[in-house]
Amino acid sequence: MSAGLPRRRLLGLAGAGVALAGAGAAVGVVAGGNDRPAVENTSGLASAVPFHGEHQAGITTAAQDRMHFVAFDVKTTKRDELVALLKEWTEAAARMTAGQEAADGGAVGGSAEAPPKDTGEALDLPASALTITIGFGPSLFDGRFGLADRRPEALIDLPHFPADDLDPARSGGDLCVQACANDPQVAVHAIRNLARIGFGRVSVRWSQLGFGRTSSTTRAQATPRNLFGFKDGTRNVKAEEPDALRDQVWVSREDGPDWLVGGTYLVARRIRMHIEIWDRTSLREQEEIIGRKKGTGAPLGQVEEFDEPDLHVKGTGGQPVIGVDAHIRLASHESLSGARILRRGYNFTDGSDGLGHLDAGLFFVGFNRDSRKQFVPMQTALSTHDKMMEYVEHTGSGHFAVPPGVREGGFWGDTLFR
Repeated sequence: MSAGLPRRRLLGLAGAGVALAGAGAAVGVVAGGNDRPAVENTSGLASAVPFHGEHQAGITTAAQDRMHFVAFDVKTTKRDELVALLKEWTEAAARMTAGQEAADGGAVGGSAEAPPKDTGEALDLPASALTITIGFGPSLFDGRFGLADRRPEALIDLPHFPADDLDPARSGGDLCVQACANDPQVAVHAIRNLARIGFGRVSVRWSQLGFGRTSSTTRAQATPRNLFGFKDGTRNVKAEEPDALRDQVWVSREDGPDWLVGGTYLVARRIRMHIEIWDRTSLREQEEIIGRKKGTGAPLGQVEEFDEPDLHVKGTGGQPVIGVDAHIRLASHESLSGARILRRGYNFTDGSDGLGHLDAGLFFVGFNRDSRKQFVPMQTALSTHDKMMEYVEHTGSGHFAVPPGVREGGFWGDTLFR
């Protein structure tokens, strides 16, 4: 296959386009409450997302259906080797998000006596809206690479929250890479090839596969459901809210440091859900714990999903309709001095725990302008007062500074290494 051609050959692309266009025409976009879509258009599932830009893709990009998230430890101690790796990764990521193989020559176009430059499992697959997003963990700034004085003040080691049961083998990391796509094989291919390129310079610390997004990042998307069966992310920051993105997501010059302006902070949390216990809980109690109706997603006391929650209305006996320990109350910006987070979470199922219970839950990925002022207060409130904490436990965690987007001719994090 020519390195300059997309992974899927022209005939295949034509067939995929016809099939997807037909699906989009058949499904369409049906208006729900408050002009929100009840069913989303699927016609762009195979298309490519631009790699270069002011911000990295994979943040405000319409959330794809699948994710492969990985945290790496950097093994080299040489700054120039780390920079060289980031340049190689950037080139490979730009190619793969465009639907091409990871390197020129690819899986079968090079020497038969040498290992292929692409692992090949994505041959003949379209770009599938692949996005690849990188972040830098606190440990990258420990002095090995002359970056200690460039660590952002907001890039804190997250505190231990009440009821945390974190596994060190599922937490931390010098670097993180989030690959999202509408085809799981495309997402896995991206991570596999970056790991292959980084062999000897980085090693995988931990990773997580996710299916079924649990947030919408654009108003064109219908609200998905988590493994508790509830609509998730109804009040998420959306791509169509430039003021909210400016105030809640993107690092500004007044925040500092200069190298991170236009970037953001990524918080990853692996949240195991004890679904067997939840499944034996009454519908009424489930809805009271969440603060929403399970069917419509409407806040308790309201009619439609996108009706604003009324946190003051009282019910029988003078008690709030949305309880003081309800999840949506504690996570609301009204309860957090206006703080919001852009979420891109995914469901996961990692087999069983050996005791007859599914190891399943939510892989939370959130982006915010300053985790100290947004995520930490939110998680403190939830971990302390949320009734849902009886049904979940946080088993993995990571915090990363996400640099701004890559300009033409640049590389991931080039502003940090200037």
